[in-house]
Amino acid sequence: MPASPSSSAQAAREALAVRLMHLRKDAGLTGKELSARCGWHPAKTTRIQKGAMLPSDADIRIWCAACGAGDQADDLIATARAVDSMYLEWRRLHRNGMRQVQEDWYALHEQTRHCRVYVSNVPPGFLQTPAFATALMEQITAFQGTPDDVTEAVAARIARSRFLYEGGHRYVVLMEESVLRYRTADPEAMRGQLRHLLALMPLASVSLGIIPFTAQRTVWPLEAFYLHDDTMAVVETLTAEIKVTQPREVADYMKAFAGLQEMAVYGDTARALIQAAIDALE
Repeated sequence: MPASPSSSAQAAREALAVRLMHLRKDAGLTGKELSARCGWHPAKTTRIQKGAMLPSDADIRIWCAACGAGDQADDLIATARAVDSMYLEWRRLHRNGMRQVQEDWYALHEQTRHCRVYVSNVPPGFLQTPAFATALMEQITAFQGTPDDVTEAVAARIARSRFLYEGGHRYVVLMEESVLRYRTADPEAMRGQLRHLLALMPLASVSLGIIPFTAQRTVWPLEAFYLHDDTMAVVETLTAEIKVTQPREVADYMKAFAGLQEMAVYGDTARALIQAAIDALE
C-alpha cells in the first residue's frame, strides 16, 4: 500500500503494527527470533512493526503461528484489509472498469441518511446528468488508461439519484462557483447539467449552496469530500479515494464544511449564479 496522505490510514496501520509487536513480545521473541521462525529477513519484521509495510494475509498467518497465536490471525487479517481499504488508488479501483466502484458508491449512499458534500471541480455524481457523466467518465478512463465500461458505469452512477426522491435521505451540497463554469463537457451537455441543478433545487431532500467567486474566504478551496452521517469522510484526490474514519479528522472535515457553508448563497441568489453560467454558454 502506498504511503497515504491521510493520517487516518497511517494511524490504523500503526495500530495494527502495535498489535503484531505485542504478539511477538507476549511470545517472548526478539525481532530476529521471530524473523527466523517466519523465514524472512529481519528488516521485514522491522518494517511491519514500524507500520512502514502492510503485511499480507499470508504474512499475518505466519506471524501469528510463529507467536503461538494462530487463533488471532483471522481478526488481524480483517483489520489489515480494513486498513488497506482506507487508501485506494483509482487505477486499482478501476482496474476492471468504473462500474463496480459506482455500484459500491450506490451501496454506501443507500446506507447514508445524511450526506454533506463539498465539490470544487464537478457536480457530485448523484446530481449529474447522463450526458455530463459520460463526458467526465470518458476523460477519467482515458487519463487512467483503464478498461472502458463508461456506458455501464454511467448507468450505475445515475441510479444513485433515486435516493433524492426516497424518504430518509438528506443531501446538503456545496459547490464552488467554478464548478458551474468549468467546461467539463461540451456546451450542450453543460447546459443540460446546469438546468438539471435548477430542476433539483426545489426537492425537499436537497439543499444546494453555491460559494461565489466574490465570497470573502474563511476556508480556502479544498479537495472534494463527502461526509457520511458524521462517521466517515470520503476524500477524492487525483490518484486515490481516501476514507477518513478517525473521529478527530472527521471533526475537521465537519468544521471545514460548516465554514464553507457560511460562505455559500442559496435560493434565488444561487439560481442566478447557475443561470448566469448557462447564459455564458450561449
